[in-house]
Amino acid sequence: MKIVFNCSPLIFLYRLDFLEIFINDNHQFYIPPSVQLEINAKPDQASGCINRLISNQQLVVREIKLLSLANRLNERLGRGESEAISLAIDLQTDYIILDDFAARKEAKRLGLNVKGTLAVVRKLHLEGRINISHFDVLYQKITEINFRVKREIFDEIFDDDIRN
Repeated sequence: MKIVFNCSPLIFLYRLDFLEIFINDNHQFYIPPSVQLEINAKPDQASGCINRLISNQQLVVREIKLLSLANRLNERLGRGESEAISLAIDLQTDYIILDDFAARKEAKRLGLNVKGTLAVVRKLHLEGRINISHFDVLYQKITEINFRVKREIFDEIFDDDIRN
């Protein structure tokens, strides 16, 4: 399975301590060069971890070939989102991980299968790779790391898990 990341999901998954658990899978994970530049713009623990994943070839930086598409998308979206979407189309990925609403909408319009950070967290939980014992605690933690999501949307994503 091929998966392309944008910058913010990588950082948020790192801050939740779930990135390495997710990447430690038999899938192929990719980012475009602009996402690597965004990550390295702020040297911190997250960028250190992500660069280690790149060095270990668990996360592959891949040049984009669809430059005209990326440039057109960049008129409405950030460079990272534009290149991630272009790369996902070029690689014919199974899905792209984006959190920005406008980028998600555009990626879906272009026929991509889109997931967000919380979908990854839910997948890890359902697979038993992480244990979320209290969803209120998870919601508090994601707000503490400045992940913005309305509580109603959070509850909708984890609805079946919260009730069980």
